[in-house]
Amino acid sequence: MIHSTAIVHPAARIGSNVSIGPYSIVGEHVEIGDGTRIGPHVVIEGRTRIGRDNEIFQFCSIGAVPQDKKYDDEPTSLEIGDRNTIREYCSFNVGTSQDAGVTRIGSDNWIMAYVHVAHDCHVGDHTIFANNATLAGHVHVGDWAILGGFTGVHQFVRVGAHSFCGVGTVLLQDLPPFVTVAGNPASPHGINSEGLRRRGFSAEAIAAIKRAYRVLYRNGLPLAEARAQIAAIAAEHGAVEPFADFIASSERGIVR
Repeated sequence: MIHSTAIVHPAARIGSNVSIGPYSIVGEHVEIGDGTRIGPHVVIEGRTRIGRDNEIFQFCSIGAVPQDKKYDDEPTSLEIGDRNTIREYCSFNVGTSQDAGVTRIGSDNWIMAYVHVAHDCHVGDHTIFANNATLAGHVHVGDWAILGGFTGVHQFVRVGAHSFCGVGTVLLQDLPPFVTVAGNPASPHGINSEGLRRRGFSAEAIAAIKRAYRVLYRNGLPLAEARAQIAAIAAEHGAVEPFADFIASSERGIVR
């Protein structure tokens, strides 16, 4: 299952039924879980742990040192979960000592070509990153978020669960859960109601989320007053709690 031209360090930990394609390189501190397939010309280095049943296509760079001038060869890491599809020319970097020291990508993500995930980013589960989506350092992306092609996310920005970014979006501030945005800089365009329906949200839950959205984006209220009203809606409808908690805890400010 390991091509004769691949270079795999003898100390690397390779699970069962792992496939490694021609001319790929696997470093000393790499761990690859059962059933994962590595295409040709892939470089996996650093302290990188990859879970089960992933598919990594050709020409990816996984676990390289971060693009951070402060990095000084600290023993930081990259962790990738299970069942991810990672298409051509993606680059994922290890973390830095300026943060928790680890870059994390969850499970069941669909990551298209030329995606970059910088140091110390945390990506949840079931996300979709279209071609050329780019995360700067320290970005957190929630479960089920969708980033359209050529989306750029500024460092330290949080992207809420179930949110949706249109093509070419530039995120300079936090994006609350459920919200659809587009543009440079990003502006809000309603909630991701179709995505929520597909994921089993009830009509009542979606209606409550829409109500909270209108309070924040349509009623012209100061942010503090909008937060108070949204907290009251969340007390009645649990589906709104992630939305209320997110805007209450934002440090960069939210897209508005």
